[in-house]
Parts: sequence; C-alpha cells; structure tokens
Amino acid sequence: MSTKTTQSFPDGAYMSLMRGLRELDLRGPCVPSELVLMDYAFPLAMNSRGQVLMAASLYGRGRIVVLGHEGYLTAFPALVENALTWLRGDGSDNLSVGIHKNIKAVADKISKSSFQAKVVGAFSGNLGLGVYVTDAYSVGAHVKDLVAFLKAGGGVLIAGQAWNWAANHPKENTLLQFEGNKVSGVAGIYFSKRYGKVECLPVCPQIPSSWMALCVGQEFEEDLAFLLQGVSEFDLRDTSASELLVHGPLAFSIGTTEDRGVFLGGSYYGQGRVIVITHEGLLKTKTLASFWKNAINWLDQGRKGVVGVVPELKLPSESGLKYEETEFRKDLSVFVCTVYKDDHMEEIQNFVAEGGGLLIGGHAWHWSYTNVGQNQMIDFSGNKILNKMGLSVLVTINEKGSYKPSQAKKDTNHFRHLLRRFAAHVTQGEEFTKHDGEQLNILTMNFLNMKAYDSYSYTQVLSILTDVLKKSGMPQVSEKNPVKSPKDRLLLSLGAAVYNTCPDPDALLPFLIKDIPSMPVVKNQRIRINTNTAGEMEWISTGLYLSPGMKTEIIIPANIVNKSWMIQIGCQTDILKADELKRAPSVCERFPVTTEKMQVSNLWGGLIYLVAPPNTKVQGAEVIVQMAVLAPYYKSGVTTAADWSMLRTAPSPWAELEFDNVNLTVPSDVVRDLERIDVVAALWNDIMKGIADLAAIPHKFARKERFVADVQISAGFMHSGYPIMIHTESANELVRPGDARTKGLWGEIHELGHNQQRTCWEFRPHTTECTCNLWSVYVHEEVLGLNREKAHPSMTLTERKRRVDEYVKGGKKLSDWTVWVALETYLQLQGKFGWDAFKKVFAAYHKITDYPSDNHGKMNLYAETFSQSVRMNLTGFFKAWGWPIDRATEKKLSNLPLWSDHPMV
Repeated sequence: MSTKTTQSFPDGAYMSLMRGLRELDLRGPCVPSELVLMDYAFPLAMNSRGQVLMAASLYGRGRIVVLGHEGYLTAFPALVENALTWLRGDGSDNLSVGIHKNIKAVADKISKSSFQAKVVGAFSGNLGLGVYVTDAYSVGAHVKDLVAFLKAGGGVLIAGQAWNWAANHPKENTLLQFEGNKVSGVAGIYFSKRYGKVECLPVCPQIPSSWMALCVGQEFEEDLAFLLQGVSEFDLRDTSASELLVHGPLAFSIGTTEDRGVFLGGSYYGQGRVIVITHEGLLKTKTLASFWKNAINWLDQGRKGVVGVVPELKLPSESGLKYEETEFRKDLSVFVCTVYKDDHMEEIQNFVAEGGGLLIGGHAWHWSYTNVGQNQMIDFSGNKILNKMGLSVLVTINEKGSYKPSQAKKDTNHFRHLLRRFAAHVTQGEEFTKHDGEQLNILTMNFLNMKAYDSYSYTQVLSILTDVLKKSGMPQVSEKNPVKSPKDRLLLSLGAAVYNTCPDPDALLPFLIKDIPSMPVVKNQRIRINTNTAGEMEWISTGLYLSPGMKTEIIIPANIVNKSWMIQIGCQTDILKADELKRAPSVCERFPVTTEKMQVSNLWGGLIYLVAPPNTKVQGAEVIVQMAVLAPYYKSGVTTAADWSMLRTAPSPWAELEFDNVNLTVPSDVVRDLERIDVVAALWNDIMKGIADLAAIPHKFARKERFVADVQISAGFMHSGYPIMIHTESANELVRPGDARTKGLWGEIHELGHNQQRTCWEFRPHTTECTCNLWSVYVHEEVLGLNREKAHPSMTLTERKRRVDEYVKGGKKLSDWTVWVALETYLQLQGKFGWDAFKKVFAAYHKITDYPSDNHGKMNLYAETFSQSVRMNLTGFFKAWGWPIDRATEKKLSNLPLWSDHPMV
C-alpha cells in the first residue's frame, strides 16, 4: 500500500503565498487572462467558473508566480510581498529584487519591506538578483537569460494578460509566441487568450479546486490541420499498438480507433512540443511518411534545426527528411527515440520545456508481461518521461485496423473532457452514456496509478473525484440492491480507486461503505510458510480476514522481499463487466512485497493471502500479521476436531476449508453448523484422487485447486481457472457429502475437468465444453458411485441415441460435432476400451512435446495415440465420426487390427 502523505509542495507553498489574506477582490478595471496550468503549477486564485487567474510553479531550482493582469502587482501589495518572500527561496538571504521600469510602481509598494528594490531597464544575469519582477510584455530579447536564471534557482514574478495581444496577432500561437509565455510556459503556466471573469474571491485554506477547471487549454484544429495534411489513413492492421492516455490540459488525440482508443497523440510542454506513437514500428511505416514529415516540421517550429534519431530507429526515406543518427544531444531541434529508455529523462524534459521537439514511440504491453506486479504509470521508462507532458502509454492494446484521421473540434477521448462531463452529470444532471463511463473508468484507474502527490494536475483530479464521491455517495451494491445505471456503475468502480490513492482514506470511507460491522480482532498472528511452487503462482491461505477499510501491518521475512511475492486481500478475483452488478467490478487488491513491513488494506475487505511466485521453494519462513479478524479456517492435518468446533464460529464472513488437494472458500454461514468436517475432507480427497487418476498425474497436485463462491461471477453458472468460481447459492453443495453421493456435483467436476484439459489433445472450439465432461462421468461413476444417467439429464440413453442419430442425419459435419455430440465419440471409446485406455492416452501425451498446432494435425495425432494405446486401428471409427483422418495415419496403423464393429458402422 502506497503511503499517501501530502508533501510540502504545493500545499506548503500555497500557504506561504496566501498567508494573512482573506479575500482577493478582483472587481476593478483589470480584465485578466485565464491561465492554463500544467504539471507542478498550481492556482492561487480561481473564480466560480473554475478559471485560474493567479498561479505559481517551479522550474529547475527556481520558483515563479504568475498573475493574470499586471494591475494586480500594485492592487495586492500583501500578496506581492508574500510572493517575493516565497520566490526568494528557503534559506536564501538575497533580498535584492529587480523590478522592470515599466512597473516601477511596484518598487514604491515594497519600499517599506525588507526587500531591496532595483528598478532596471531589462533583465541581466549580472545584477545579482534573488527575484525579478516584470510585466508579461517586457521580456524581450532576454528570454533565455531569464529562463536560465529561473532554472538556476532564481525567483520570477510576472504579470499580464494575453487576450489583447491575441486579438492583434490572430495568426500567431498565443501559447508559444506571446512574450510572457516564453518564460512562464517553461514552468507550466500559460497566459491564454480567454478573458477571466472577475469576482471577489475568498482565499481558501487549501489550494482551490473545481471540476469546472477541468478544461482543455485550447482547441487544436490548427495543429491537427497541419499534422494531418495529406494523411488519408493510419494503418494498424498489422500492429499491436498500446492505448495512449491523453490527460494533460495541453495534450490532444491525433489518431484514434473506432471505439475511441488513442494510439497517436501530441502535447505542448513548456515552449516545446511532443508527439507519441504507441508502437515504434509505425515510425518506420512507408504509408505514414507524409505524417512523419508533418510531425517533424510541427515539432521543429520553423527552426529548420538538426533532427536526431536514435540508431535503432529509421524514419522512412519516402518522407524526404534529413536526420542524424545520434543519442540525445541538447543542440538538437527535434529528438526521435523510443519509450524503452529513461537514462536522459530529466534532460529530455528540460529540452522540450525550453523549446525542443520530441517524437517518441513504443508500447507498454510487452513490458507488462516481464514486469508483473509493477506499476506501468510510474515504473515504465516511457511514462517517466511522458507523464509530466500530459500523455501516458498504457498496457492495454488498441484494436487492429485502418483508421481515418479525425479533426473533430472536441477531443472526446481526452481524460479531462470525460471527467468534466461526469462531474457535470453528477452535480447538474448532464447526459453521460454507458460507453463514456466504461472509457472514463479505464482512464481514471490508470491516471490515479501515477500517484504524483506533488503534482497539482494529479491532486486536482483526485480532489474532484473525492468531492464527487462525498456528494453523491457510493451505491451500496448487493444482490438485493443491484447497480445498473452508468453513473452508479462508474461510482462503484471509482470508489476503491480513489480510496486507495486519496491522502485521507479514513475520512472517505463512511461515504463509500455504510454500516461496517464491528468484529473482534486478533493480534500478532504467526503464519508459517512452506511452499514449493511449480510453473504457476499459488495462493497461501492465512485463515485471517480484514473488514472493509481495516488496515494491518504484515511483517515479512527478508528472504522473500523483492522476490515477486505479493500480499492479496480478497478471494473474489473475477472482474465483472455485466450490465447489472451485484457487487463492485473488482474487489481484490494485491500488493507487491517490497519491504519487510507492509501496510495493507482493501476498501471491500477480504481474506488475507500470500501469493507465491512460480518456481519458488520456501520452507519454515514466518509471517506476522499484526491485526486481523479470525476466519473459519480448516486445514487438513493441522486443524483438529476440537479446533474446528471453535473456529467454525469465527467472526469473518468468509470461511476456507483446505484439504489435501483443494481449497473451498465459501460464506461462513455455510460452515457454521458443519460438525463432521472430516467427512467433507474425505469426500474431496476422494474426488481429487479421481481427477488425478483419470489425468494420469500424481495424487499430490503440484498446486491445490481452489473453489471460490461469489455473489456474481464473470462468466457462466460456474467457470474454471484458479480459482474455479461458483455462485454463492451453489456453495452449500460443496460441503454436503450425502447429497454429492446421491445427487452428484456435475458442474463442480466439469470445471475441475476444464482445468485438466491440455492444448495438445483439445480441438477447439469443438471439444471446449466436451472433454472436461470425461472427468464428470468418471468421478460420478468411479468415485461417487452414481450412474451417469443419474448424474446429468443429458446423459440418459435416450438423449444420447437421439444426438447421434441427428448428427448422422445431418451429414456428420464437424461444425456440429460439439459439446454433448462430441462427448459421444469419447463415451463410445470408453464403452469399448474402458477408462484405463484414457489413462494410457493421457499418460502418453505427458511425454509428447512436439505436436501440431492445427485441429487437423492434432486429430490425426489423437487417433494414432489412442490406437497405439489400445493396440487397435481406430481410424475407421474416427472417420465414421467425420474426423479428417489422413492416409498417412491409416498407413501408420495398418499393422494393427481394425475396429470394424464400432457403434458408428
């Protein structure tokens, strides 16, 4: 669990700047510019429309304060004096303040302060200043010197408005060409051409925030027109491009799929620009040559400077671009690279902020496969560079296809646009669609994972989401109170994400979950770990539970820290995508074990597990859980009958029964009256031995199977996997041995059969729901003593004969050879050769490492393997079922006696 402490910046900076001020009365003759903020910049004054009129930021080691009108320099002397104190920097004793002659009245205002004012004609680095004060129109030829002063630790106070300049320069780019922006822009504060509404503003104790401030800084039609000139399509038919999160106020989409996934985007950053393509292979694509030419020219901003391309990339020659193969250099105009290195991260960010162009390409999905448990938003090298610029590469993959460029005025894919619409939907009832909600949910989850608590852009979004949840509350979802509307579905998803990232989750908790039951806790519980995992990860049960929002510390032995172990809270790992939800879409949390003391919690509560990585052997390690709730937990060979009589009343709402080869996780009500746990253990030990016998594997499973009950699951009535998921109404079946031996457990064993299916002898899609039933039939007859006709209504002789007759009449087409029809093929084999034949076949397949990938080849291999196992030529039988048996296979088996009287004759 990440620590969510609010750092001194920007909150401490805001308090210093606004010290002693109760209000800012802007209702005078000054008409300010609205300011656009990026990254570390934060507002000092925000009006009722969410417009920022005063702001502050950092750049390098320096600080800057920006006021939306030069008149404010004399209208608010207390603010100016606070600003000068803050701009001087902590620990600096330089009281020298340079004031440009055009605003020399400021010198008179601070004459009684401790600062030493110097009125100057222009900025110079030789003046020995601590702070420089100027209007936004007098930067002139000293931009580079002033930026260097700021970067080196100087303070800059700059004020002005850009709307008048923009009206007189309609063809100029205000963000880049307005004089004041050439300085303030590098620190992420821009004077815009929009007027700011003037009001008397109260000074808030915290940095002001409003969902209405979630605007995009400008419209990008001119940029898109320039970039897309001569571009007719983006061909992604052969490319697995990552999705791009467009979240900065000056970021925009360039290329999108039909379902609104972004694969190409751009952004302004400081005085420079960036373009991101989410697969580096597209940088080399000939059909995109004209776009890359446009992109380089857009990034170059007319300088006609040197374009540097890292050696592993080659821009298409059709673009006609001249470039040098080089690693990063500061003297370049445009740098082209991939997202897979971050060794020049800060230098590249400063390069762009001070006017350079960055073209960067690559995906994150492959990285996610090799960095399991890491956070893509902060650990992936490309995002370390790009997050500040308002663009982030995600691990999700865009759908392949060919897409037409769009120059829509509104960037509906933009995170800020979607979030603003949702906030307006919650507070004002504006329209918000299901698709909007689904897209915003994914983008928000990723955005919050940046955990950039010292960035106002991040904390602003987090504050807005927290306010939305506090005002609307989170739906108290349950089986009796399902959630259906896009709004409630999204609130349900966002609740946990915001809870996990907000600075004060305890204050938010009552708005998310009502009536959390009070349960007795146990302390300093010691859990001994003995595990030897094979090729798959494994959950290790602790028998402990955390109630919703409850925190605990877990002490971890040093030998498993930073070894890909995880702590898991919750057993219901299904992620739901249904239109109607009976629980939140995701209720399980995992935490990579990175320190010897881990604090963990889960908004939804849940059983505590340790997750061991594949191929790991640990014996005798001890984990200490400092505080938790006891769960009804039985472990074969450890828990005695006397222990169980006490433990089955333990307060946790979830119980776990761990037998020799299977774990059953069920609501605790299911086991409260379960006295003969030994009989249940015997049942499941027998069932699992039966599963192993037919599969021709050892009775001791490499990893115990798991069943988990849930109020709602992601697919079907039950589904296979680790864990096997069942609905809570089926949980009682798991602990009733009498019913199991008289009524059967077809569905549960069907899912266990799914987990035994192997690609080498599976013919998908024909046998997907068929061969798993071999285990259902075998276990019911051989273990439970229940005839197959009683085990399932589809297994009666009448039904079986009808299916075969229909299949034959239909022409014995493989397209009809599925589920129960396909099962007849295997049951006919079993009727002739018995179950031992299947055991021999499965055993033979354990030794086969090289097998065909197509169904045709695999069916021939199966016919050959089965024939060899029973020493009889079965090719005629399989051909009679419509299998595509080759002559070569018939020839291989010609020395064996032919099964000529099979049921399909």
